[in-house]
Amino acid sequence: QLQASGGGWVQTGGSLRLSCAASGDSISTHYMAWFRQAPGKEREFVGYISHSGLSTSYAGFVQGRFTISRDSAGNTVHLQMNSLKPDDTAVYYCAAGTVGTDPVDYTYWGQGTQVTVSS
Repeated sequence: QLQASGGGWVQTGGSLRLSCAASGDSISTHYMAWFRQAPGKEREFVGYISHSGLSTSYAGFVQGRFTISRDSAGNTVHLQMNSLKPDDTAVYYCAAGTVGTDPVDYTYWGQGTQVTVSS
């Protein structure tokens, strides 16, 4: 089970740090990803980190503003978001699975955490 936290309200240019913690089965051998879904839009890929933590990949819109990391045990993943824009407003989901940018690549999903960026 994945539990996402850390969402909230922030002004344009602000920062938030999302966390995703696993309980029960370990996710240390899985790729971990963050997706987001804005109202009326499809769920879109934000970024992923490999099981080792040595490899990351991000969507084009991130433009260096976001960083994904995972703790040494591999069971908690963070999404540091800086320079937030109103377009970043969405529900953010963490997911565990195999490498990929499509939601179907991920088997386990957190419940989502709301991020709201005001202009």
